[in-house]
Amino acid sequence: MAKPVVYIDGQSGTTGLQIRDRLSGRTDIELAEIPEALHRDPEARKKMMNAADLVFFCLPDAAAAEAAGMIENPRTRVIDASTAHRTAPGWDYGIPELAPEFRERIRTSRRVANPGCHASGFVIPMFALVKTGIIPADTPLTVFSLTGYSGGGKKMIAEYEAADRAPMYGAPRLYGLTLRHKHLPEMQKIPGFTVPPVFVPVVDDYYKGMAVTTMIPNACLPGKPSAEDIHRALADYYAGEKMVGVHPFGYDGMIAANTLSGSDRMEIIVNGHEDQTIVTALFDNLGKGAGGAAVQNMNLMLGFEETSGLNL
Repeated sequence: MAKPVVYIDGQSGTTGLQIRDRLSGRTDIELAEIPEALHRDPEARKKMMNAADLVFFCLPDAAAAEAAGMIENPRTRVIDASTAHRTAPGWDYGIPELAPEFRERIRTSRRVANPGCHASGFVIPMFALVKTGIIPADTPLTVFSLTGYSGGGKKMIAEYEAADRAPMYGAPRLYGLTLRHKHLPEMQKIPGFTVPPVFVPVVDDYYKGMAVTTMIPNACLPGKPSAEDIHRALADYYAGEKMVGVHPFGYDGMIAANTLSGSDRMEIIVNGHEDQTIVTALFDNLGKGAGGAAVQNMNLMLGFEETSGLNL
């Protein structure tokens, strides 16, 4: 049987390079490439996309939407790493751990939207808590997300690594201050919230790694669950998952946002007491937050073992 042909449209970007790195040593696929001079040639790209079994879009949103319209071969399957299609009709959301139906839809899908990095750290724990009835869908939540500067792409990486950079790059910096970050639509829609969370991202002076923390007012929830109750619900929900784990309850140390740098896993840490809880999703913004998640989805779509080529 012929190996599946995989093409990365936008392979020179940060996410494209991460996906290529995970696929370059694989012997079960054929990684198709076009000469660097033709990377922006629409006809060369169109030809390659329509010849491939699966295409990754690692492009800006508008370019990803345009690329989707260039595919005429009904056999070509797509994983879009941009924001363009995450809440769009006809596209399946790419977090298989959320529920068996999510995993099955990804497995059979022609069009999968890879989740956003910040969104992954909120959606994975909150989807479980909404589905199990711990958190009502109309609960207003607050979430902040610490991320390494690689999440900003090549331009931000260059700014942080410049020899003559300004002193402000040495300190954490809040952004998205309009409170309309582009990940908010999926953060609201996928778990089923009727109101979006109040969300503030923070970028800091380290290359990669994320800690996404959601603050939960237990005393306002039905039944007033404790932090330990919330931990137990998450641990039961994600029991047996290889790429999402829940840390034992009672951890009282510091949480470093770059702890899982280089890993494609996510670990959820729950802290708090009877009246208040914080749920922190710890992962690599270029791993489970981008390239690792994309390869995991590819494995499902092409019939490979789900964790093939991933860093556990």
